[in-house]
Amino acid sequence: VQLQASGGGLVQAGGSLRLSCAASGRTFRSHAVGWFRQAPGKEREFVGGVTRTHGGTICADSVKGRFTISMDNTKNTVFLQMTSLKPGDTAVYYCGIGARIINSAINRPASYDYWGQGTQVTVSS
Repeated sequence: VQLQASGGGLVQAGGSLRLSCAASGRTFRSHAVGWFRQAPGKEREFVGGVTRTHGGTICADSVKGRFTISMDNTKNTVFLQMTSLKPGDTAVYYCGIGARIINSAINRPASYDYWGQGTQVTVSS
């Protein structure tokens, strides 16, 4: 399984970006997909995800109302739409996939089986 995260870049505060996570070798169906971010010197932080059951989406409180997650099953791709970006959102963003993640564990990095390589998001003030 390979995950390819893309779409990062440099944006001014208040701007928007859309990240993509494309999977090859396995579909997202029946898998949980998570977006995490990691800033220098900090632990990997849950941003949001798509649950394995029912395909519902969950966002962390820190990004709720600004970030949304969607999935295109035909393209085997999950998107992270980020709006009203803040300098505190600056980090490397990763997507992960897991086959046996229950909803309550979707925010834990250790729950995931595979990770993409990460894409840098930098928000300038």
